[in-house]
Amino acid sequence: MASSIVKRYQIAFAKYKWFGFAVVVLCLAGAGAVVMTKETPETTYDARGVLSYYRPPVTFSDTGGLIQEQGKALTEEILKSDFVLNTAATKVQEDPKRIRKTFTVRLPKPETPPVIMVYYDGAPSEKRGLEIMQALLDAMISQSRLINTERLRTLITTINQRLPEVEQNLDEAERKLEQYERQQGVAILAARSGSLASEIVTNQAQQAQLRMQIEGVQGQMIDLEARLGLTVDQAYVSQALSADPIIADLRASLHQIETQISLSSKNFRPAHPQMVELRKQQEAYNQLLENRAAEVIGGDGITAPLLSGTQIRKDSSLDPERQRLAQMLIGLSTQKESLEGQLRAMENREEELRREYATLPNLQLEQQRLAQQVALHKQRYDRMQTALSDALAAEAETVSSLVLQQIYASPKTPPPFNAMLTLVMAGVIGTVLGGGVIFVLSLLEGKYYTMEEVKAGLQEFDLRILGILPKVISSDPESKLMPLILDSRSPYLTFCEQLRSNLRRLGEKPIKMLLITSVGLDEGKSFCAYNLAIASARAGKRTLIIETDLRSASACRSLKLTPDTSASLEPLRYYGDLSHCIRLAPEVEELYIIPSVGPLPNSAAILESNEMRRSIEEAAHRFDMVILDAPPLSVCNDAFLLEPLTDGMAIVARPGYTQSSLLAEYLEPLIEQEETTILGGIINGADIPVNLADNFSEFLPEYPPTHDSFEPFETEGSDISLNGVRGDRTSSSLRKRVGKSPNK
Repeated sequence: MASSIVKRYQIAFAKYKWFGFAVVVLCLAGAGAVVMTKETPETTYDARGVLSYYRPPVTFSDTGGLIQEQGKALTEEILKSDFVLNTAATKVQEDPKRIRKTFTVRLPKPETPPVIMVYYDGAPSEKRGLEIMQALLDAMISQSRLINTERLRTLITTINQRLPEVEQNLDEAERKLEQYERQQGVAILAARSGSLASEIVTNQAQQAQLRMQIEGVQGQMIDLEARLGLTVDQAYVSQALSADPIIADLRASLHQIETQISLSSKNFRPAHPQMVELRKQQEAYNQLLENRAAEVIGGDGITAPLLSGTQIRKDSSLDPERQRLAQMLIGLSTQKESLEGQLRAMENREEELRREYATLPNLQLEQQRLAQQVALHKQRYDRMQTALSDALAAEAETVSSLVLQQIYASPKTPPPFNAMLTLVMAGVIGTVLGGGVIFVLSLLEGKYYTMEEVKAGLQEFDLRILGILPKVISSDPESKLMPLILDSRSPYLTFCEQLRSNLRRLGEKPIKMLLITSVGLDEGKSFCAYNLAIASARAGKRTLIIETDLRSASACRSLKLTPDTSASLEPLRYYGDLSHCIRLAPEVEELYIIPSVGPLPNSAAILESNEMRRSIEEAAHRFDMVILDAPPLSVCNDAFLLEPLTDGMAIVARPGYTQSSLLAEYLEPLIEQEETTILGGIINGADIPVNLADNFSEFLPEYPPTHDSFEPFETEGSDISLNGVRGDRTSSSLRKRVGKSPNK
């Protein structure tokens, strides 16, 4: 079986083949015009030029050789620059755009000789081709020389810009080294000569000698303190007080007064005036003694220690020998303090020397670092000076890196024009374009073309496929009636029976009230409703067809019944009496129909009437299967008025007629409505094989019928040839509604 795309294209080709043929004819006509107007091409000349890399035999600077080597790194963009084209075009008075179109450059590859090939094609004459090629090569050589010169000038400018900075850095490094050597040069020199280490050793020897002297003085002081029974401070006080003559006089006077008090106390009482006077004199002398002692000891009488008179008299009672010993003790104490001061000074000096000795390696390293900085900046400065001098010397040596090696031109005879090949190619191109136009037109039509596309479109909205009905070939090609499957031996009845069986398996209870509609016209909803009812009646079920499409005429003539024309005058009375409006199909047992009284302008009012509702409810009790044939959803909303009275709705779709846009437009709102039950979809007019036995050959006509005249009755079911596009949205709520019990 052919794929869906092939089927679509076959159908589209049958409909739009003349558009494809028109495209082929246009391509052939265009190719014929080209063949007719094609002139005999003239002979042209192709010029060729060869450039090789040039290096001067003698150079007096390294920079010149480096620039020449860099000049070999030429790219195709540089050799085909606007400067080259404009210079050559001005010289030969040619349009630069024309030269650019026919001018190519081929650079050497690693495995090829180091030459540059230049091509110029399409010159009208040999002389003109050589002139243009010569101008192009001269412009390329000039371009190379300008590039080399510009590189050299850029190098000189860069060096001149950086040289002041490098010179400033060198001066700064030299200044830092000089300043450092001035500050730390002596210490570094001393470290190098070894005088610092010898000074440390000498200092340590002097400290040892001072410690020995201090220990000797300390021993003498301990001996004198033991002999005197006084400390150094006490010896100092006693010696000072004993040597002062005033204190000696005050002691003598105080001793005399104390003698008088002692003698008078035997004769007088303490309260006697004379005793009182003597005590006052005693206190006065004691005060004078204390003041004088403070002056002698403290010098100014303020910082002197507070001594009582008794202590002063005791401390000032040294004899001359003891005064000499006290003087010696004080002298030794002073000598000890002097030696200890010298020792502390020597220790501090030793610490300083040791610190200097410890920092000497850092000082030397810092000096070396500064010296290296100076050497580095000096080296950079010298190199830049050398490079500048070399670049200035190379300025006079700068030449182009290219040199002309060869130039020639050769004639080019164009191949003869092949008219037959042109026409064949035009035919092939026209065939491909025509096929593409046919396919694009089929896509733009917006219809489903094949059964597979319709099935995919329905499944995209999560609609289950209830049944697939094939194309039905009518036994009477000239009849305008709907082709119904009235014969029980018809092979088409099997597909309707499968549809009926699928409906019975839906939900917990079999479907009893079914509403059949479609989204557009000519999709075969009436055909599906009638044939499904016939299959149900053939299965022994009392089946009723209610034509609820009151906007169209009845199709009951297909069952060999004649509609009641007078019923349109009083439609409510017609539907109010169920026994009066029901008709029995003459050729199918158990099949009944309520023909439509249409077309009516107020069909919605009749469908919403109590008479119609009672008739449908009574039919649900009297029949095993009731099928409501409702108008398309795109025509009116009558199907929505009838759906609550049924167990669910089935949507009919037909390849070649169902439009993807309409399917998406009307199914998406239904999917979003929880109260609407969509049982699934029915595919009508599918291109599927039908097992036609020999004894059924009587059903086959000599040619397939057309059903253009069935449009008022929506009697579709035979031919399909249009396109379709799948819908673009799905809803999860549809699964809930399909899963509900189909019985209301």
